Amino acid sequence: MGRSSVSRSPASPAPRRHAAAGSWLALLAALLLLWPWAPAFAADNPELLPDHPTPVIDLARALTDGQRAALEDKLDRFEDASGWKLRVLTQYERTPGLAVKQYWDLDERSVLLVADPRGGNLLNFNVGDALFALMPRTFWVELQTRYGNQFYVRDNGEDGAIVAALGAVQTCLERGGCQVVPGLPQEQWLLTFCTSVLGGLIVGFAAYPRKEGDTVAWSWVLLLSPLWVMLFVVFGLGPVVTRTSDWLPVLRNSLGFLGSSLAAYLIAQRTVGKPPVGNAGG
Repeated sequence: MGRSSVSRSPASPAPRRHAAAGSWLALLAALLLLWPWAPAFAADNPELLPDHPTPVIDLARALTDGQRAALEDKLDRFEDASGWKLRVLTQYERTPGLAVKQYWDLDERSVLLVADPRGGNLLNFNVGDALFALMPRTFWVELQTRYGNQFYVRDNGEDGAIVAALGAVQTCLERGGCQVVPGLPQEQWLLTFCTSVLGGLIVGFAAYPRKEGDTVAWSWVLLLSPLWVMLFVVFGLGPVVTRTSDWLPVLRNSLGFLGSSLAAYLIAQRTVGKPPVGNAGG
C-alpha cells in the first residue's frame, strides 16, 4: 500500500490517520493474542500446587479422576523406564505460573504440556533443550495444531486431546525421535490424495500426442515433470510414508494418480488432441 500511494504532492493527513489506526489495531491484536498466556507465565502462585508429588495438575478439571490416575501412573512408569519427564498442567483462570518449574524441577529432559482453553489452541508445550535434538520445533508446532485445534477438541474432548498429544510424544521418544508427528489423520490423507490426483491430471494432459503417429508426448511429460513430481511424490506420497507404515494410503494415492492420468489423457486426446481435418489429401 505504501508504494501505491507515492505522489508528488505533500502527504495528506488521511494516510497518517490510517497508518496510526493500523498501528493501534496491530497493537490491540497483539495484546489479545498474548493476553490468555500472560497470566500463565507472569503469575507465581505456589499455593495452587498439590502437597504431594504428581506428574499431573488438573486445575481445569479436564480429566476424570480415573483418567488422571491412569495418566499419572503411565507418566511415572515412562519416566522410570526412559528418564524423560512428561508433565501436564490444565488451567483456566487459576494457574500456579512459574511455581511449577521448581515444583517439578523441569530441566532439559522435560516436557510440560499446558492445556488452557482460553486461547485459540488448547495446547501449549514447554520443551527442554535435549528434546529438540530428537524432535525439531516443527514437530511441536504440528503436534499443537493437530491435537489442540478447536475441531479436534470439539470431537474428542479436552481429555482426548491431552492424551493423544502425550501419546505421540511418548511414541517418538521410544523410537529415538521423530521429524513429523506420527499418524495420518483423515483430512490430511484427503489432501495428499487430492494433490496426487492433480499431479495425474497434469501428466495426462501433458501426455496426449501432438503429432500424428505418436502415442505419448514424452517430451511434454518430461517438461512438466517438476510440477507433477512435486504434487504426486512430495505432497502426495511424502507426508504419507513419513507418518505411517500403512501401505493402503500409498496404494490409494498411487491409484488416484494413475486413474486421473488416464482420464486426462483420454479426454485431451478426444478434445484438444484431435488432428486438424482437411490436410490428409494434400
